Amino acid sequence: MASKRTGLTFDAVAGLAGELPEVEVAESHRTRALRVRGKLMARIWEDGVTLVLRLPFVVRDHLMRTEPSRYFLTDHYHDYPYVLVDLRSVDAADLRPLLEESWVQVAPKRLVAARVRANAGAAPTAGRRRAT
Repeated sequence: MASKRTGLTFDAVAGLAGELPEVEVAESHRTRALRVRGKLMARIWEDGVTLVLRLPFVVRDHLMRTEPSRYFLTDHYHDYPYVLVDLRSVDAADLRPLLEESWVQVAPKRLVAARVRANAGAAPTAGRRRAT
């Protein structure tokens, strides 16, 4: 049986992203956004309930294929490494690993390496496999 999802607000998303180094709330296209050293990680879409989230194409395509009611695109984003997330249909457990993957995409390599060293032994993030 599927668990009931209560959804998230942008403030909740910003709180989750704030657990990652150097994430700051900023603005993009006149909407609230999340950036790492000036690079866009995510922003709230103009409708106020959709998150534009930067992810690798392979992760984006997998999400859209497996859960199209929650993760989708418009034609505008087709050629860009972003997915649209219906915040009404996700919870913190759904979004936390995706935010971390997004952070990895935009954070400087040294910052990512420092986080990896600090979290040695932690579970791998979305879209990544641990070497065996």
